[in-house]
Amino acid sequence: MEKSNSPFEGLIKKDKYQVFVFANPAPIPISFARHPWFVLNKKGIISRWEVLHFKNEVDKDLKHVHLNRRAPFLGFDIIYPIKKYLWKPKLLGYLEGDEGSFAEKAVELIENSRKNYPYYDRYSFFGPNSNTYLQWVLNKFPEFLIKLSWHFIGKDFKIKNLT
Repeated sequence: MEKSNSPFEGLIKKDKYQVFVFANPAPIPISFARHPWFVLNKKGIISRWEVLHFKNEVDKDLKHVHLNRRAPFLGFDIIYPIKKYLWKPKLLGYLEGDEGSFAEKAVELIENSRKNYPYYDRYSFFGPNSNTYLQWVLNKFPEFLIKLSWHFIGKDFKIKNLT
């Protein structure tokens, strides 16, 4: 996994549960669209969760959900697959808390995506996709207070099992 040396690393509190929502433009030529991911902090254990257009080859049971495919705070390629130039990630929002908090519950939901997320085995540019996944989590945790713009193509895909 690549190193990021990101200023976002300073937000990590090793005694808390935290869920960070990041996004950056998709690679050129579809850079008008956005790609989001979650960075989870489970009391010092950091992980990155996202949905990608190809299936997970490391954990085949996760299908399109990927765990730690990239460093937590590392942006996406500006021109795929050239890794030299990367978009800078934007922090959209985060939850933070102790035992029993919304943050801990959000960590548990995301970590159990293979059981909970209804589209973990499907992907399409217009949805379900990474933005459908993000909206699915945001629907369950409105405490994030994040409203997605039109750039998050797929956010409006009909989501099954909202509760």
